Amino acid sequence: MNLQEIANELYRHQQKAEEMEKITLRYDGLTVEDAYQIQRLNIDNALRSGDRLAGWKMGLTSKAKQVSVGVNEPIYGRLLASMELSKSTVHLHGLIHPRLEPEIAFVFNKRLEGPKVTPRDVWLATECVMPAVEIIDSRYKNFSFTLTDVIADNASSAKFLVADQAYSPYQSQWDQIGVVMRKNGEVMQTGTGAAVLGHPVRSVVELVQMIHREALSVEPGMVVLTGGITEAIHLYEGDEVTVLFDGMGELVLEIEAS
Repeated sequence: MNLQEIANELYRHQQKAEEMEKITLRYDGLTVEDAYQIQRLNIDNALRSGDRLAGWKMGLTSKAKQVSVGVNEPIYGRLLASMELSKSTVHLHGLIHPRLEPEIAFVFNKRLEGPKVTPRDVWLATECVMPAVEIIDSRYKNFSFTLTDVIADNASSAKFLVADQAYSPYQSQWDQIGVVMRKNGEVMQTGTGAAVLGHPVRSVVELVQMIHREALSVEPGMVVLTGGITEAIHLYEGDEVTVLFDGMGELVLEIEAS
């Protein structure tokens, strides 16, 4: 099978916001390693078109989710500069079936690399920590996929927004930060930072160790979304979503058609 052709197909569907069948239905024998290669080739298409790699995201950072899909580590995806929202208005144009989840974002001032990185290494390389939200949007029909499918689809990456205010990495116990997510005034989800691998810093450790297998690293200036603190909620035209982070204010998003 030609991994570049599969990556090109995914890229076209991402660009056109069109659903597609799972690639595992049509290509037998795809491995997780193949899926990460497809992800890289897909992102390379965007980079050749003038986009820029802005950072990384982690998925499956809940131990319960890992057990449910039969894996023992998270997955990762790449964040492009074009994915970052500059304001709190979310346009549904270009999205298929978007969902939103709250995250804690790390921003770095030093390179992080290698198979033996520790939480201490992460803290020493962290410039700041910021409240964030991610909008995920699978390109597959009915938001249904296998592990291999979702990795190839860049871990369902679509858009992200980080708060205007940054915080010292030493300011809070990030595993104890509470989050309340409301849609149109109704509480939809609550959670704490401990939902992310017990502590968000461990998500960064896992990321660095995983991308080391491809001789990659987290570079200065990059943002890392550490993983959803709660389950994701569906987004529809006219929705107003507020995400309150304990002691760090709230993010408010208005959902518009175009």
